[in-house]
Amino acid sequence: MALFTPTNQKRLTNISVVRLKKGGNRYELACYPNKVQAWRDKLETNLDEVLQAHCVFTNVSKGQFANKKEMYVHFCTEDERQIIKTILEHGELQLTEKERLVGQQALFRDVAKIVSERCVNPENNRAYTVTMIEKMMKDCHISLKANKSAKQHALEVIKQLRSAPGFKIAPSMMEVNITIQKDSCEPVIERLLQLCNDIIQQSESSDGLYDLVSLDLSSPIKFIT
Repeated sequence: MALFTPTNQKRLTNISVVRLKKGGNRYELACYPNKVQAWRDKLETNLDEVLQAHCVFTNVSKGQFANKKEMYVHFCTEDERQIIKTILEHGELQLTEKERLVGQQALFRDVAKIVSERCVNPENNRAYTVTMIEKMMKDCHISLKANKSAKQHALEVIKQLRSAPGFKIAPSMMEVNITIQKDSCEPVIERLLQLCNDIIQQSESSDGLYDLVSLDLSSPIKFIT
């Protein structure tokens, strides 16, 4: 049961609420707008910059604090700081319609930017602008999920655009020039040839150096292990 008396009411405004259900109870945190995602992305590590109040509520809008005894049982700890971190990490961020729209627009543009950096028009090898990629995404009716990062979405969007009829798009390529000592790197050379997408030139110099020039995907970069 939540505590709710005039002495423990605390009404907050202009907040983002993070909610987590545990043991049949609802636990909420009052956070500063736009700070929760920064904390989850590890861009913000100071809880003082994330929380408007260092306490757990059952209803932020009504200023109702959580019953500590019940909360300790449900979270299996009396460490309130750890409880707050658990709610921040696993709770659901309650967004207003305006916040949700702004977030979707920002994510959409971030994804388009990554795609534009990684892809070209295969007919002329020219890069697409972010605006052009955004139009392609809209024409292809691509929708994004807030629980995925822009990079995760970008990989999926590239696949969707390449498979959709009428879109001329391909991963951009870069020329890679590698020089290594041939005698001591035979296994490495064999592995390199497997990784290269399109070999332009191979040569061996008189001093035992092996040179390889190839075209490869600009991203992701492949590592030899």
